[in-house]
Amino acid sequence: MSAERFFATFGNYLSNKELTLSRVGKSLIHLPEGVQVEKKGHDIIVKGQKGELKQAIHPDIKVIIEENTIQVERPSENKFHKSLHGLTRSLIQNMITGMTDGFEKKLEIVGVGYRAEMKGKTLALQLGYSHPIYFIPPDGIILEVTSPTNITVKGIDKQLVGQVAAKIRSFRLPEPYKGKGVRYEKEYVRRKAGKATA
Repeated sequence: MSAERFFATFGNYLSNKELTLSRVGKSLIHLPEGVQVEKKGHDIIVKGQKGELKQAIHPDIKVIIEENTIQVERPSENKFHKSLHGLTRSLIQNMITGMTDGFEKKLEIVGVGYRAEMKGKTLALQLGYSHPIYFIPPDGIILEVTSPTNITVKGIDKQLVGQVAAKIRSFRLPEPYKGKGVRYEKEYVRRKAGKATA
């Protein structure tokens, strides 16, 4: 990820999370067995049995990689550096967690006749339209249909898992009257009363 894309992706997040992220940034990251981390230029690369992830970090932030730990340091106490400090630490920790445990998002389909099935690596969705919707997941993502109304999105990249889950949800957003559509597991959908008939 380039520095420009870094700011475009995380700029608003940084401005709203200074205090929390400052505290997070001070915590050491412990490296589990089987996970390797290296720094090349402004990129942090994490490798493990599940694959490889790369993340660009801001040049102001210093990452110290030792045998079993990683420490993230900031150059000053200003708000931007404090928030960037914690964000960088969280991104690195997420990559390590992805290599050991992975991430997943679960989706539920609500509606009569609405259903999902896997056709090879392609997700086929019947969501009340005149035609099925076919979705091919990007590299690094595994889709599982555990029942016709339940989909699990899995992967090592937390951000990508979230993006794919959001994309599938967008094919039929939960509507507020009967609640039909695709929603996150345990998502609360605010309901509206139907129009009264005369």
